Amino acid sequence: MHRLFLLATLLGGVSGGAHADRLTLFASGEDLATQGFAAPRLTRDGWALEFTRILATFDQVTAWQTDPPFMADGPDITGRPVSFGGPFTADLVDADDTDLVELATVDAPKGHYNALSWALVPATGGDAEGFSLMFEGVARRDGEEVEFTLMTTDGVMHACGEFVGDTRKGFVAEGKPGAVEITLHLDHLFGRADRDSGGGMNMEALGFDAFATGGAHEFALGRLHIGHVGEGHCHDAPL
Repeated sequence: MHRLFLLATLLGGVSGGAHADRLTLFASGEDLATQGFAAPRLTRDGWALEFTRILATFDQVTAWQTDPPFMADGPDITGRPVSFGGPFTADLVDADDTDLVELATVDAPKGHYNALSWALVPATGGDAEGFSLMFEGVARRDGEEVEFTLMTTDGVMHACGEFVGDTRKGFVAEGKPGAVEITLHLDHLFGRADRDSGGGMNMEALGFDAFATGGAHEFALGRLHIGHVGEGHCHDAPL
């Protein structure tokens, strides 16, 4: 943690002094990561998925204060940055009771951090080395049970606006730390059986049938927009 703080300081994203407080970065795959895909929320092709691990690696993470608000309509964010650096590899299954995984905390000037930029990148070490996303678990349908490992090497840069959720995030006040969140929407990857089969998400999602032989499979993210900030949108582009 001290090394992360030092990195952020050296990058110039943190200003010290009496008005500095704290900003924490979290990642989440929401309850589809921690609880899996279970009826009625099966994959678009009817599989139940139970994950043992979901390893995701994030880098170049920067929170921003922007005025006017950034609308996630392009790759460039202009404002006051605070750098978290990276890379961070998180297991999205090993989350707290609100489905969050804490990645880092840095000093941050007071204000509202209403934009977030980050890259999904291949891990440089550990069990997920070479892959930006790795899913391990068990799939079940109609009495069939399949163990799987799914992996992608794709890198994606994200430029996101304000977090959207039940509670607004990103506010730092003196003595009151703030939080920002990277969110991965797994239904954009696997689809949802309880949603319109002709809807855009399900039409684009991979589902699970392609991996139903079990074992290890690589996949491509392509233009699947799985990166969000809560329900807030991101502009993304391949690295």
